[in-house]
Amino acid sequence: MHDVVIIGGGLVGQTLALALAAHEVSAAIVERADPDSHLAAGFDGRASAIASSSARMLGVLGLGDCLAREGCAIRAIRVTEGLRPGGVHFEPAEAGDDSPLGIMVENRLIRRALLERVRAEPLVALHAPAAVTAVERGRAGVVVRLDSGVELAAALLVAADGRRSATREAAGIRVARWHYPASGIVTMMAHAKPHGHVASEIFYPTGPFAILPMTDLADGRHRSALVWTVPARDAAGVVKLGPRALAAEAQRRMGDMLGEIELVAPAEAWPLGFHHAERYVAERLVLVGDAAHGIHPIAGQGLNLGWRDVAALAEVLAEAARLGLDLGDPSVGARYERWRRLDNSLVAMATDWLARLFAVPGRPAAAIRHLGLRAVQQLPPLKRLFMAEARGEVGDLPALLRGELA
Repeated sequence: MHDVVIIGGGLVGQTLALALAAHEVSAAIVERADPDSHLAAGFDGRASAIASSSARMLGVLGLGDCLAREGCAIRAIRVTEGLRPGGVHFEPAEAGDDSPLGIMVENRLIRRALLERVRAEPLVALHAPAAVTAVERGRAGVVVRLDSGVELAAALLVAADGRRSATREAAGIRVARWHYPASGIVTMMAHAKPHGHVASEIFYPTGPFAILPMTDLADGRHRSALVWTVPARDAAGVVKLGPRALAAEAQRRMGDMLGEIELVAPAEAWPLGFHHAERYVAERLVLVGDAAHGIHPIAGQGLNLGWRDVAALAEVLAEAARLGLDLGDPSVGARYERWRRLDNSLVAMATDWLARLFAVPGRPAAAIRHLGLRAVQQLPPLKRLFMAEARGEVGDLPALLRGELA
């Protein structure tokens, strides 16, 4: 018997299990894939910008050494309309705060550190690879049956099984969704000039072109992640260009800011979309992360929203457990939903609005956007608000996001 069964053992699901264990709440994770297969360098070339608040939570959960060893601090963000001079420069030192805006880490390295912690944690049981064959949610609790014949019983079921969550669909929870006519091309590049811990977001009518600072390669070459948004119809052709031609196209769009560049990882295309569940809870069921919401990557906040869900749910469940409450009681889930829905909705709407605004073609639209960026640059209070949002430090923060246990 576990307190919670988590369907989905990705970055969000494993972090939730560790967060619950830190509060003496037991959890079982069910993951369809073999988690070790996700650790290979070629499995997923993506990297994530970990907000400062998320980094504090990961530190509490024992991943601080991984972030210190593998992460690259983002100490400034520059946003421009194409390669025009000006734009907005977000530099924390301007506000008297030298802490980074975030930390860039390869996803596979975070997965490796999480998996090591999960396997060492006695309050977490990992079932992987394993498939769910049946789920029963009722007044007395939850029973999850696996293809191995194992039955898992708990008070609460958590869906952390991604954008196409089968758990959410089986519960009949509807989702508002749409697809952007764009794909994100993701790769890594080595470059001649140091990045100076600066992340650059260059906006073109086809979408944002993001250059994100990474740790140097083993041979000493400087390295950055590239997330290049292209029309969906062109994505396959861009990927097939090959490393030299793709590097040349990228160089045209970024100029000489990093000197000569060379791709050092395969390019992958990821379709971009938006979705948001009509509700986060059902009978003895809670949605977290991509099972509940998915946004445009324009601000790099998707994973951080999932980790904010984790921090809030862990605190709600820990407090309920201390009070001797049934973790599957509707009032417990309702508190979590109230805590998270507004933040998730506001960030989702803001990123959708920005994606659409910067996609408007034509010189007049570009000129208006450029003037808007210049206006933001001249308004320090607004810049400080944007920096606080990038750090994940806006609103009522759960204890884990403050670097504490609830």
